[in-house]
Amino acid sequence: MALKILRATQAQEATGLPRSSFYSQVAKGLLPPSIPLGPRSVGWVESEINAVNAARILGKNDEEIKSLVMRLVKDREQLAEGATNV
Repeated sequence: MALKILRATQAQEATGLPRSSFYSQVAKGLLPPSIPLGPRSVGWVESEINAVNAARILGKNDEEIKSLVMRLVKDREQLAEGATNV
C-alpha cells in the first residue's frame, strides 16, 4: 500500500486551515500528529488528513474527531510494527 506524505503547507491547504489554526488542531488532537521525515522535516499522512476532512463533512463533533485521530494514530503504529517485522 502506497502512502502519500504531505508537507505542512500541503496538509494545511488540504484542511483549509491557516498555519496557526492547523497546529492548534494538531495540539488538541483534532488532527493527526506529524511523522518525522528527517532530522529537520516532518509530514502528514494524506489518508489521515482525508479521513478527518471526511468526518468533518459528515458533521462529526470534536469528541468523535478526537476518537478518529486516536484510531488513525493507533493504526499507523500497527502499520509501522508490521513493516519492521518484514
